[in-house]
Amino acid sequence: MTDGLNEKRDVLTGDVYQSILDGRTALGMELGSTRIKAVLVDEHQKPIASGSHDWENRYVDNIWTYTLEDIWEGVQDSFAKLAADVKARYGVTLTTVGSIGISAMMHGYMAFDKAGEILVPFRTWRNTMTEEASEKLTELFQYHIPQRWSIAHLYQAILGKEAHVPEIDYLITLEGYVHWKLTGRKVLGIGDCAGMFPIDTDKKDFYERMIAQFDELTAGENLPWKLRDILPKVLTAGEEAGELTEEGAKLLDPTGALRPGIPLCPPEGDAGTGMVATGSVAKRTGNVSAGTSVFAMVVLEKELKKVHEELDLVTTPAGDLVAMVHCNNCTSDLNAWVDLFEEFSAAMGMKADRNQLFETLYNLALEGDPDCGGLLAYNYFSGEHITHFEEGRPAFVRLPDSRFNLANFMRVHLYTALGALRVGMDILFKEEGVKLDSLLGHGGLFKTKGVGQRIMAAAAGVPVTVMETAGEGGAWGAAILASYMRYRKDGGSDSLDKYLADSVFADEEGVVMEPQEADERGFEGFKRPADRARRSRVSAGACLKNRNSSDGSFLPSARTETKNRKEEMTRCWKN
Repeated sequence: MTDGLNEKRDVLTGDVYQSILDGRTALGMELGSTRIKAVLVDEHQKPIASGSHDWENRYVDNIWTYTLEDIWEGVQDSFAKLAADVKARYGVTLTTVGSIGISAMMHGYMAFDKAGEILVPFRTWRNTMTEEASEKLTELFQYHIPQRWSIAHLYQAILGKEAHVPEIDYLITLEGYVHWKLTGRKVLGIGDCAGMFPIDTDKKDFYERMIAQFDELTAGENLPWKLRDILPKVLTAGEEAGELTEEGAKLLDPTGALRPGIPLCPPEGDAGTGMVATGSVAKRTGNVSAGTSVFAMVVLEKELKKVHEELDLVTTPAGDLVAMVHCNNCTSDLNAWVDLFEEFSAAMGMKADRNQLFETLYNLALEGDPDCGGLLAYNYFSGEHITHFEEGRPAFVRLPDSRFNLANFMRVHLYTALGALRVGMDILFKEEGVKLDSLLGHGGLFKTKGVGQRIMAAAAGVPVTVMETAGEGGAWGAAILASYMRYRKDGGSDSLDKYLADSVFADEEGVVMEPQEADERGFEGFKRPADRARRSRVSAGACLKNRNSSDGSFLPSARTETKNRKEEMTRCWKN
């Protein structure tokens, strides 16, 4: 061993080096909407190496999707960069880890035939094409079925007489698909199982009554399968979920360095790993993840009083009931405006650092008027079910006397990033009387210190905490779940919430920000016209979706509707 390597080991501590050699580590990987990230942690759950791969969804034939080639290119690149990081930091070739956890964006529709071939392109959570199925199943089950849930996609395909439906042998979400290919096991963590089909939290399994109702509903289709036959097995945190096969090892690491036989924990959706990464899996705790989409997860003490179409009922990775407010849109439109400012800087001959650009613009928003100077924006890059947008129609509007400046412009785009979320939070807190002891924030919106946190506190109306580890995200959460599985396998008996409290977050100190009264009043003023529009189903999208794509004019069928609603829309925006 060279002197240089010895020096490197001394600086970075021999404990980490030895942990890697001994496999006393855990690997977490999350396939997010815009980035795939891999994180390696030591036995103390501290990140010691990472790798990532940027990617973007495709909009093909009116479907938001990723190809299988996109998926595996990203998975392999993320792992390769993590392995390279290990090599560069510690001088070790990564050949094994103690356990692996896979996470990904929740929900969606991946249907495979008996040969393991995908039948139709992956339909992601972002698609809002299942309204008919969603409404019919919600009525049948008396349980809210969101449009992005797998069962809504399946029933919509049945209603549409799609040719692939009889050929379905396995229906799964993205992280369950990756896990299946790595281990050969058709299993899924209970948190994202609850994003496929309703979960009975007492039995920790799919609701049998609702499965029977679905089979009866579709009996006339003469399908060769029953619903239970094509769903994954439900697993909870701490259970073993298979081992990395030889084929799986080569799929993850084509170089052949990684050895098979590594145990995997149940794959979980990004909402579940987000709860773990913020230590918010106990009752009366909650977390909010804000990036491409935004969702808040609140662990409930009891069932809600009634069905709300704005709220999803899912679970923690341990199977406890959670109310989820999920909004398809958060920062995509805001990022597009930042891209425009970056383009302007380049045109002026100024090379702007992108991170500095975000930080500057975000901080400038705090100098804006609390009510954004009367500006109004809709950030709907894609459809938004909570406010009844079927398709994406980003819009920015103002009156001639609005206080139009850069600070207000940035502030209104931060507000609208959380506008739809506020609708669901109001239902939880005001209509259902749900109580929260803490709300923890994580995700890209919180990267600029103090800005996203302050706006979130105003939007939610409760104190928001951001921890030092908030930037680690779902990949870190997946690694912790992998470590927890090994802990239980080795005889540990702590529940997931106790394990997190004692073994992961015992020394973590978060920064708490209380909502400021002026910000709260300003946010109320900002959302008032949007609330009125939502109640009357009037919005910018009601007219914009009917515009002629070739010349921008309104289609004949939309002109009458536009004329009739013009006065009402103007009143909504003006007041």
